[in-house]
Amino acid sequence: MIQVNDLHKTFEGKHVLRGVEFDVKTGEAIAIIGISGSGKSVILKHLIGLLKPDRGEVWMDNNLVSTMSFRKLQTVREKIGMVFQSGALFDSMNVKDNISLALKKLTKLKGKSLEDRVKESLESVNMSGTQNMMPSELSGGMKKRVGIARAIAIKPEYLFYDEPTTGLDPIMTDVINRLIIKFQKSGNITTVIVTHEMSTVYDVVDRVILLHDGKIRFSGTPDEIKASEDVVVKQFINGDSTLIEQEIA
Repeated sequence: MIQVNDLHKTFEGKHVLRGVEFDVKTGEAIAIIGISGSGKSVILKHLIGLLKPDRGEVWMDNNLVSTMSFRKLQTVREKIGMVFQSGALFDSMNVKDNISLALKKLTKLKGKSLEDRVKESLESVNMSGTQNMMPSELSGGMKKRVGIARAIAIKPEYLFYDEPTTGLDPIMTDVINRLIIKFQKSGNITTVIVTHEMSTVYDVVDRVILLHDGKIRFSGTPDEIKASEDVVVKQFINGDSTLIEQEIA
């Protein structure tokens, strides 16, 4: 379980997070949405301990992430699979080595056991036979799937996605959404997705949080956000540019 209490963060005088509070139950999938710069990825970085709050707390499995030593934090990170926006593959390594690197750092697998886990993870994202391909040979959708394979290869308890469908066409977006659902349901994995893609919100998650002006403007189910009469919520889900104009003003 994840608990975020009264989270504040300021960068260069800009108060990005202003007392954000939410929790994520074990096995639940939530989406964090909001316009660019609203603090979505900043929250994700706090969850994995890359940032420390100016004020507030982040708890994971009764561990206070924000005050952990590096060694203790590493043990928590062993439970977390992270899927980055671009796939974040190392260009100089083939697919197998990209996945193996994470396994070597976060598990005790070696030799054939490690190779079998790489093969298994690629099969699970319909990427069998790509072990020897280089990132430059992969399409955007293939890179995303390899990124997911790398994240699930460590058998995580938590999966965090940072804009997993950015730059993808609607068909590949649906493929990625289905994979997210598959892993969240099959492994009872606790899932946090930072996204702009409303199809991911509507089709994948149990609950959605909308950030606005550093605070949580909305928290509820996908059906509830569809029905919301809040003007900011409606502007966001309808792609109304006046929301950004108000932020600039």
